[in-house]
Amino acid sequence: MRPKSAMVLAAGLGLRMRPLTDHRPKPMIEVAGQTLIDWALTRIADAGVSRAVVNLHYLGEQIQAHLKDRTAPTISFSPEDPILETGGGIERALAELGTEPFFACNSDGLWLDGQQNALTRLADMWDDDTMDGVLLLHDPAQAMSYDGPGDFTIASNGQLTRRTDDPANKAYVFTGVQLLHPRLFTDTPGGAYSLNVLYDRALAAGRLYGLVHDGAWFHVGTPEARDATEAWLIEHGLGQ
Repeated sequence: MRPKSAMVLAAGLGLRMRPLTDHRPKPMIEVAGQTLIDWALTRIADAGVSRAVVNLHYLGEQIQAHLKDRTAPTISFSPEDPILETGGGIERALAELGTEPFFACNSDGLWLDGQQNALTRLADMWDDDTMDGVLLLHDPAQAMSYDGPGDFTIASNGQLTRRTDDPANKAYVFTGVQLLHPRLFTDTPGGAYSLNVLYDRALAAGRLYGLVHDGAWFHVGTPEARDATEAWLIEHGLGQ
């Protein structure tokens, strides 16, 4: 199974990234010579995805102008007013994403592939009979600019549960990169809502899975994180 569609969540207000987002949207912030949204779209194109939907809200016209000539992948836009959050934003774009599993990613997470393309690894893991979603996870100790406790624990078969305070159960942070089936969006609350609403439902049904990332992942959520990420990339010959 090789997904041909992807969703890039780019409608956020970028409040934690101020003052860099006072006059531009967060996906247009440059890191080591590329905008955040171009870092994501390049990874998506590398996985053989032919079309991507980008949702827009805060200063969305800047993103639209920047991507108007991009062809790999081809881009369509999903404007939001009011903003619909992660779940509502993807639900609004479902007609363009098709009826098969599709990739989705945030625009403030920057990832580098390990031994294999991370999106291809998600697709290789997919089992349509048992899964509604597969999330790309990362070891918090290895994540750049992330100091949280993690989000999920993962069983030996990849099945996820929410993190607990039990130190015996190692928790991993969700990178914002994922493979989802459109059926996950059946009987949603509608309007603006978080994907966590749908994750909780899939967790209860045992249909949410995860895969530990084997490359680098950077949580580019603040100006300080942007600077640290850029310094790392340049030091490793991956930007300018």
